[in-house]
Amino acid sequence: MNRSRTLVGLGAALLLLSLTACTGGGGSAADSTGTGASAGLGAKADAMLASYDIEAPATAPDLIEQLQAQPLADRPDGLMASVRVGELLLSSGNDEISLALPEDEFHLSIAPYLTDTHECFYHSLTTCVGELGDEDFHVTITDDASAKVLFDDEVTTYDNGFFDVTLPAGLDITVLIDDGENTAELALGTRAEDPTCVTTAELHPREL
Repeated sequence: MNRSRTLVGLGAALLLLSLTACTGGGGSAADSTGTGASAGLGAKADAMLASYDIEAPATAPDLIEQLQAQPLADRPDGLMASVRVGELLLSSGNDEISLALPEDEFHLSIAPYLTDTHECFYHSLTTCVGELGDEDFHVTITDDASAKVLFDDEVTTYDNGFFDVTLPAGLDITVLIDDGENTAELALGTRAEDPTCVTTAELHPREL
């Protein structure tokens, strides 16, 4: 299979952000709070979430998992939550809050698909929708440089069609996705210029 490494320059990233509705808004004036590792998101984040009847968890990674797992019918209308490299951006109206994520980790969301997909770069926990919700896959992720297997397990996509993995930052990786009949292979990265939202995982029938 021909493989093309995902290397996206700043200009290309900005172009993608302007094209996709999957990405939450982001600006430089966001309030910054938390470390992603310590308990508590901060009073402003707690208040923003409470206005949508969402109980704030202890950490930003916990909030990612909580919002990602919400059924589509329960998604809060008006709240944007965008997973960036090193931060989770929450926005509501004119208010925006930046919650730091662990610097040595990379949070990756992948939506396998058969026929329908969309453009995305930074994953939106409250608006992104993939084709295959509540589907089972076997996923293997390997570090290209060391050939170390970073992840090898069964996953079930959330109602929004995505599954999530948290990986070490700063790597080139190969992702293999298999549903028993179809497979996808992706060459990705976990660096600052790489996407947190991958919607290019097209499944093809297994080669016999």
